[in-house]
Amino acid sequence: MKTFWAKILEADDTFYEGPCEMLIIPSSDGLIGVMAGHANMITALVPGEMTYRLPGEENKTAAVAGGMVKVEAGEVLVLASSIERPEEIDANRARRSADAAREALLQKRSIREYRLAQLDLARAANRIRVKKKSRIG
Repeated sequence: MKTFWAKILEADDTFYEGPCEMLIIPSSDGLIGVMAGHANMITALVPGEMTYRLPGEENKTAAVAGGMVKVEAGEVLVLASSIERPEEIDANRARRSADAAREALLQKRSIREYRLAQLDLARAANRIRVKKKSRIG
């Protein structure tokens, strides 16, 4: 299978850099699959599950938060505020974050605070979903 160069970065670290056979990212327009030869594009990354396959390996998943993705000249750049492999996710902490976000949504707050609470809830729910799906701890 043909590969492309992927550089997947989170706010404070490099998640992965190297050849990749396939990448599926959650975008504001839905899931987008990227393979070698994909057309150039830029899109927003939303909280969700990212799936990727490295040469000679099985599909892997990770929970991603907001950011952006750029495909250009056969290379892919993913910039995310956070990316976590299933084994890195603390399910109890994610549940506590979801509970706190739900509580914040119930409080009478500004529109900005309400939207931030919605985003926090989406991130926490995504982390829980990715952890459960992986069946890791």
